[in-house]
Parts: sequence; structure tokens; C-alpha cells
Amino acid sequence: MTENEPRTALDTRFSSPDATATPWSEGREALAAAELYWLSTVRRDGRPHVTPLLAVWLDGALHFCTGPGEQKAANLAHNPRCTLTTGTNTLHEGLDLVVEGEAAAVRDDAALRGVAGAYVAKYGEEWRFEVRDGLFHHEGGQALVYAVAPVTAFGFRKGVYGQTRWRF
Repeated sequence: MTENEPRTALDTRFSSPDATATPWSEGREALAAAELYWLSTVRRDGRPHVTPLLAVWLDGALHFCTGPGEQKAANLAHNPRCTLTTGTNTLHEGLDLVVEGEAAAVRDDAALRGVAGAYVAKYGEEWRFEVRDGLFHHEGGQALVYAVAPVTAFGFRKGVYGQTRWRF
């Protein structure tokens, strides 16, 4: 995947009068640095499913993994459209982020080795995966890996409140 520069716009309806748009470089850095994300998918019957997970930013996309028998894997097999969110749990400071896109399965072993290395670099040895046959393998079993390149992303700045939209 390649890194795309988005069109950036401040939504003045939801922003303080003195707010400015958050640069994508700052949003991207915050996405890369976050420790925990929330993945929202849709079940076959239309009900939402939200779960916390770990992810890494690599090559213009957030990457995450899940067991093939987990609900999020079933949801994504039926409908790859999803949202990943992260941010701060505070009202008056920080930057909350929302990434909308489609989860694309990553099955190439070379690409998976890059993602596996990013997991270890970010989360430590406890998150080391062996790569083979298009999957992550670990003592608990195997995992599918997905990449979500942003189609649209939002940054919600707090303090001087500003809602920025990035369209890719």
C-alpha cells in the first residue's frame, strides 16, 4: 500500500471559532502511537459489533489480526467495511481519531513479516508471530491479518475543539 495525502477540511459546525484543521501528519502520528483501538464491524443480521484490539500503522494502513473463528472475522468475511477508533478518554484535551475503510486480507508472507515486525517493535516480544502460509501463528493458534487503509478519517481535537475530516 502507498501512503496517500488526503484532502483536509475543518468542519466549522462542530469546531470552536478559533480552531484550525489538524494536519494529517499529526493524525497519522497519533494513529501510529496509539496502544489500543476499537474495531466496529457489522454482523450478518445488521447488528453492530465493537471490540478492542491492538493494531499497527504500516504502509498507509492500520493492520490488525484476529482468529479465524472470532466474530470480527465472520463479520469482515461478509462485509469488509469497518471503522477503527482510538484517542483519549478525556473531555478537555487530546485528539480522538476515527478511520473508515474496508478491511483487506493480508496473505502475502513477505508483507505479513513486515506487519509481524511492526507488532514486535510496538508491543514487544509477547506479540511476536511466526509467519507462514498467509497467516500469523502463535502458541494460541493462528490469526488472519487485515489492513484498513483510510477512505475517510476524522480527528476530534479537544480543548480548542475542532473536527477535521480527511478524505483519501
